[in-house]
Amino acid sequence: MTGDHQTLALLLFSGFVAVTLGITTWASRRRHGSAEEFYAGGRLFSPMENGFAIAGDYMSAASFLGISGLIALYGYDGLLYGVGFLVAWLVVLFLVAELVRNCGKFTLADVVAARMNERPVRIAAGASSVTVSVLYLVAQMVGAGSLVALLLGRTGGAAQAWTVIGVGALMVIYVSLGGMRATTWIQIVKAVLLLSGTVVLTVLVLLRFHGDVDRLLLTAAERSGHGRAFLAPGLKYGGDWNARLDFISLGLALVLGTAGLPHILSRFYTVPTARAARRSVVWSIGLIGSFYLMTIVLGFGAAAVVGPQTVRGSNAAGNTAVPLLALDLGGGSGSTGGTVLFAVVAAVAFATILAVVAGITLASSASVAHDLYASLRRRRGKPRSEVAVARCAAVGIGVVAIGLGLLARDLNVAFLVGLAFAVAASANLPVLLYSLFWRGFTTRGAVWAVYGGLLPAIGLVLLSPVVSGSPESLFPGVDFQYFPLENPGIVSIPLGFLAGWLGTVTSDEVPDEAKYAETEVRSLTGAGAV
Repeated sequence: MTGDHQTLALLLFSGFVAVTLGITTWASRRRHGSAEEFYAGGRLFSPMENGFAIAGDYMSAASFLGISGLIALYGYDGLLYGVGFLVAWLVVLFLVAELVRNCGKFTLADVVAARMNERPVRIAAGASSVTVSVLYLVAQMVGAGSLVALLLGRTGGAAQAWTVIGVGALMVIYVSLGGMRATTWIQIVKAVLLLSGTVVLTVLVLLRFHGDVDRLLLTAAERSGHGRAFLAPGLKYGGDWNARLDFISLGLALVLGTAGLPHILSRFYTVPTARAARRSVVWSIGLIGSFYLMTIVLGFGAAAVVGPQTVRGSNAAGNTAVPLLALDLGGGSGSTGGTVLFAVVAAVAFATILAVVAGITLASSASVAHDLYASLRRRRGKPRSEVAVARCAAVGIGVVAIGLGLLARDLNVAFLVGLAFAVAASANLPVLLYSLFWRGFTTRGAVWAVYGGLLPAIGLVLLSPVVSGSPESLFPGVDFQYFPLENPGIVSIPLGFLAGWLGTVTSDEVPDEAKYAETEVRSLTGAGAV
């Protein structure tokens, strides 16, 4: 990359960071002593504002960089991620959005603990939420490292490492100083920037092929080296039964995982009513759906314009396909147009990462303070002390995410997010659905549902090709691969539901009918909701 690329992109990076730090400074001047202000921004956001913030929280580096890269490398099979991420919102809209807003206060554990023995349930749900959040954070760190390494003309090493550390430091500042109010406005600004940049790139790709989508697809297939097979299922997930089962497993994780993501569930508490929560989801579906349609054009556009070999040469996982596409569409390396467009896209992608890591860090620090810390104390601390714990937790979570991000920097970001979705669908979704819809659900069932999904999901990932046994693994030099699939969802999701059922039917606890009736009325009507 030329010095012009580096200078302009770094200026744009710096400009966005300055704007977001300004938002954080403004928000930090407001009173954050109350937990409601820090965790939920005072519940004052409108459905449209929250819809844009949800979209900003959800359209992560996995969406902008990872999905487009997978489509550029594997064609049709890369579409699975976009379809799965979008279809998942139907589960959120029809099953959980309103009910979670009415039943909870700040976290997933609030919903589950409403009619259970609080302490064991909060510890289990809090531990699961932190695990999912850290996995999701790792994907964003990897995306940031790949982006800046491309900008600086390097494929790894110090550039990626320092980028991961810098993103981790910024996310701690956003959360500890600004809370939910600053995080939400950062996400709104980021959503507008990302959608605008995606629209511009999509239009430029279509103009390059004179609006002829067939020509775009055929050119992509020709340059891929796979011919028509590039446009048909099976290039990545075809062949033997392991690949096909991996396809099913990934699809289950993507469709069911969104409803269990802590940073998405926490957004429903930032609006004043359940009706506003539902309208927020409708707004976000429209924005997210439009975005994923455009990523299809960008993915095939990268294959047709840049070529899969060039994409793979820059980053083996395909994470730099969109920036390389922008460089070519602007006029190529060394041209003014290419420099400007590349720098803008790189800055937008970096903004995407910063906004998403802020939302995830806030949700996970809330779980540590509101669920784990409050449960381990015999007497719940004052709200101010709980907020202080949340700020300290943000630092600890940032350190862990930085370490794992440095370890996993050669993996595709969309793939890493798929693992986080699998854990969320295995551990969080079963306990959430059972709590909302099963009258006889007990405390033991809740705890077993969480651990019965969480532990197998993590264990199977550790024993999968992701960690060892292949050249693309985290540890290619060793082999303790005993589970053949890369995504554990097809096994761990049913285990989570089975463990919740088994724990309930073997429990001596008699469900409190009055508490269930109260929870049911509140979830369906909003009566008594905070």
